[in-house]
This record gives sequence, C-alpha cells and structure tokens, in this order.
Amino acid sequence: MKHLTTLALIVGLCTVAGLFLSSGLDDVAAAVMSAGWGALIVVVARVVAVAWAGFGWFVIFPRGDRPSLWDCTVLRFVREGINTLLPVAQVGGDLVAARLLTRQGVGGGLAGASLFVDLMTQAVTQFLFTIAGLAALVWLAGDGPVVRTVAGGLALAAPALAAFFIIQRRGGHRLIQSLLGRFANGREWRALGAIDVLYDNLRRLYGAPLRVGAGMSVHLVGWLIGTIEVYVALHFMGYPVTIVEAIVIESLAQAVRGAAFAIPGALGAQEGGLIALCAIFGIPAEVALALSLVKRLADVLVGVPGLFAWHALEGRRGTDPEQGESREVRTRTASYVPANEPGVMPVRSSEVETQALKRCA
Repeated sequence: MKHLTTLALIVGLCTVAGLFLSSGLDDVAAAVMSAGWGALIVVVARVVAVAWAGFGWFVIFPRGDRPSLWDCTVLRFVREGINTLLPVAQVGGDLVAARLLTRQGVGGGLAGASLFVDLMTQAVTQFLFTIAGLAALVWLAGDGPVVRTVAGGLALAAPALAAFFIIQRRGGHRLIQSLLGRFANGREWRALGAIDVLYDNLRRLYGAPLRVGAGMSVHLVGWLIGTIEVYVALHFMGYPVTIVEAIVIESLAQAVRGAAFAIPGALGAQEGGLIALCAIFGIPAEVALALSLVKRLADVLVGVPGLFAWHALEGRRGTDPEQGESREVRTRTASYVPANEPGVMPVRSSEVETQALKRCA
C-alpha cells in the first residue's frame, strides 16, 4: 500500500509539473499575484469551513457522551492537516482523530462509530452537492463531455455509497465477525468484542435520525461555504463568476478531488479538474492553475496548525478511554475475552478498542 501511495504521489507531481509548464510559469505567477487580498479571504473561508465541519461532527454525538465542541473542532483541523499535507490516502487523518478522541474521555467504540457516521454524512452531502452542481452545469451550458463524465462518476459513486452504509449496519457486522472468526486466533479474538462495541454504537447513532439529519445539514452548508473560495479568488483575479458558476466549479472540483482520494493531496487531479471546469466559463488554464495554488495555500496555512495540534495532543497524556464508556458496553466487551483460556491474558475493554483502532490505522 505504501508503494502504491508513493507511485501515486510521483504521478501526481509529474502531472502538476506538466500542467504548469504547458500553461507558462510566468502567466500562472502573474495570476496568483493578482489574487492579492483575495487569497487571505480564501484562507479565512477555509478556516470557517473546517471549524464548521467540526461542528457537524459534534452534533451527531448523544448528549450524555458528547465531547466538547472545542475537542471536535481541534481534531477536525488535525484531520484536515493529515489528509491534505501528508503522503497518505485522504482518510488517514480521520483514523488518527478517532484515536485521539478516546484521550478526551470518549469510549473507543463511540469514537470509531462517530467517525464512520461523520464520514457517511459528509459523503452523502457531497454527493448531493455534486448533483446540484451537475444540474446547474446542464442548465448553464447544456450537455457536454464534462457533464457525461461527472454523470458516469455519480453512477459509480452511488452503489459505493450504499455499500459504505450497508457495511455499517447489521449485514456488515455479521460479515466482519465471520471473517474474524475464520482468520483470527489467540489474542486476536479480543477484537471480536471491540467490533461488537463499535456496532452497538453505530446502531445507537443511526438510531437518532434527528442528530444524523442535523449533521448532514451542517455539512451541506459547509460545502456551500467552500464556494466562497472560488467566487472570491476568481473575482480578485479579474475573472468574476456568478454564485451559480462558483457552485458548479467548486462542487465538481471537490468531486474530482474525492475520486482521487488515493493520490496524496489529489495532486494533479485537482489542477486538471479546475482547468476543465474553468474552461467551460471561458477562464484560461493559467488562471485555473492559479486558483488551485490559492486553494493549496489555504491547505498549508490551515493544515500546518492541525499537524502541530496533532503533535501536541500525542504528547499529552489523555484520559483513560474506559471512563467514556458505559458499564453495559464494557461488560459486553469483556464477555468476549476468554479470561481462562490458556495462553490468553484478559485485557480491559479500552485496550481492546485501542488495539482494534490501531489495526485499522
């Protein structure tokens, strides 16, 4: 997996270099400089969008076991920093954040479940945002290669999205237990208890549709906040677009970035996507690349503090995750630990969940 990530990174860097050289480095640099104070507004918009996404994660938690809004917000910046700046697939930061959340007194099962539900709400709202952008593009420019390509991508994304939801439900629980029961042995049997805790919490979170709906509403607004980046940057560069056109560019560019999740930072994919989308509205390639650079500037200025926060949180001794779990869940987890089995030492439920999350990471 590490070799594939490295290969994807190299291909992305080569693609970016080719696009910049073909568009003219001087022209791209001039377009970036013309952004001026607009670049600062883009960074502020990104800060607001990431903090707002932290609020979307916060609202799906049950009130009695809810971490603080500050913790969710800080860890959302950690997720952003790892996913955008480090050479990992764009989900590595999410797993790290779930583990760090256990240090704030949240049980490992609830932390993991909240992560899955948050990712699900983000995926669903991005899917809806992309559909809205595609519909707006058809209304503005009619049918074309971009429309057909995005429509094909949505057709592939729909069953993948459904599968991601199903794997979190009862059918996925049985499948994972069956696989572990067949291949796990010795100490690895302890993961069975952790999986039961995870799915208990998934049922608990999905059993509150108002909270899940609130999370989806927050994330949908968050995607719209991201539209400000395109709208402001292009206006400062001298290529003003309407709000609807900005929604088209942002929604479909995010769809391209999501499809390229295996490429660190979506290098090359973001740049190529913006060139194709901006061309629909008569915006030249060098300006589209400048827009990408302004967005990547926001990635760095927002992501680096997230990486520092990650370092600080890793170095700080956290709360015992067991304090964040209910007694009933701990008892159920413990029932899966064969304490009297020869060669297997009993462990606490918090250790089970932490080890399971580490295996996932």
